[in-house]
Amino acid sequence: MLSSQQKLFMQIIEVLDEKHKKDFLRLPIKFYKDDPNWIRPLDKDVEAVFDPKQNKFFRDGECARFLLADSSGKTIGRIAVFTSGKIFKKESQPTGGIGFFECINDQLAANLLFDHCKKWLLERGMEAMDGPVNFGERESWWGLIVKGFTPVPYKMNYNPPYYQALFETYGFQTYFEQWCYSLVVQNRLDEKFYERHNEIKKNPDYKAVHLGKKNLEKFAEDFRIVYNKAWAKRGEGKELEAKQVQLFFSKMKPVIDEKVIWFVYYKNEPVAMWVNLPDINQIFGKFNGRFGLIEKLRFVWLLRKRISDKFIGLVFGVVPEHQGKGVDSFIIVEGANLIQSKHLYKDYEMQWIGDFNPKMVTIAENLGTQKSRILKTYRYLFDRSKLFERHRML
Repeated sequence: MLSSQQKLFMQIIEVLDEKHKKDFLRLPIKFYKDDPNWIRPLDKDVEAVFDPKQNKFFRDGECARFLLADSSGKTIGRIAVFTSGKIFKKESQPTGGIGFFECINDQLAANLLFDHCKKWLLERGMEAMDGPVNFGERESWWGLIVKGFTPVPYKMNYNPPYYQALFETYGFQTYFEQWCYSLVVQNRLDEKFYERHNEIKKNPDYKAVHLGKKNLEKFAEDFRIVYNKAWAKRGEGKELEAKQVQLFFSKMKPVIDEKVIWFVYYKNEPVAMWVNLPDINQIFGKFNGRFGLIEKLRFVWLLRKRISDKFIGLVFGVVPEHQGKGVDSFIIVEGANLIQSKHLYKDYEMQWIGDFNPKMVTIAENLGTQKSRILKTYRYLFDRSKLFERHRML
């Protein structure tokens, strides 16, 4: 805790030069040096968020980041704040975001950071702020952990437990919860999965195959087809373009394990997908934030040695015409039969599912998983008399 004199002379500094950029990156090291569960993010990944040349969200958004220093000049906190038409376009009021929050366990220090961001957003016409979120897509650095303080997957936020009190005491309210589910890979699935699988298996029009890197462009296009039918056409996201998906799969290729990415076809048309990746954060944790040439070579070597004993669920979807027919059980059992027989991994964790998505929650829970991690996305309404509403249910 800070003394009264230290609190009097706290100072907020905008990150504009190289020294302050380094301070922004290195501050978490001070906070987590004795926490064995913390994995330092790659510096290049964090900096990419704040680089207009690398982050497309600068096209219709604005971002700034700040440090908090005590009376002696020591850095004791940090935060980023931003506006984005892409991220918040569907909200009921103009909404901005805050993220990359780190702070000592002192409410006044946290309040100074939150107040500064509130003022910054008010000056830009915002009426609310969400946090901690990312100046980018939801799959990266989104939400505050309130349960499950274990090593996190790649690009997931990690924080100490006391951050929850800092947010909620300030007045942030839970906009939605994000639930992660885990299971031991070798555990047998519930019998109803096998029963539904067997029914679909009898129909020769259905077939399940895992991805092959030699046909990566084809599988990328199949991914796009399923995604657009399952989500975009129902108004749950923007339609993906072919070029966009091809680039994504190309970048993902070095870390792809062909045996954990599955598709289902009906009369040779893609109707379902289950996309997983090895937990590469188990490898990145060995690099202390660096990813130069030596680390890249080590990464390839360690990936081939299969030191990662966990794989992560990224995307699961069935097109509307084939939902409720057992296709979800079919693809899961087909994948499980191969993954279990090869003894490829010990543990499985599904990336977060919003509490506003009951269909996916049901699928996850029916797998025999346990809710292993809970994150919260908070919202703070600047007009404190306005009625607070949680995220709409899907």
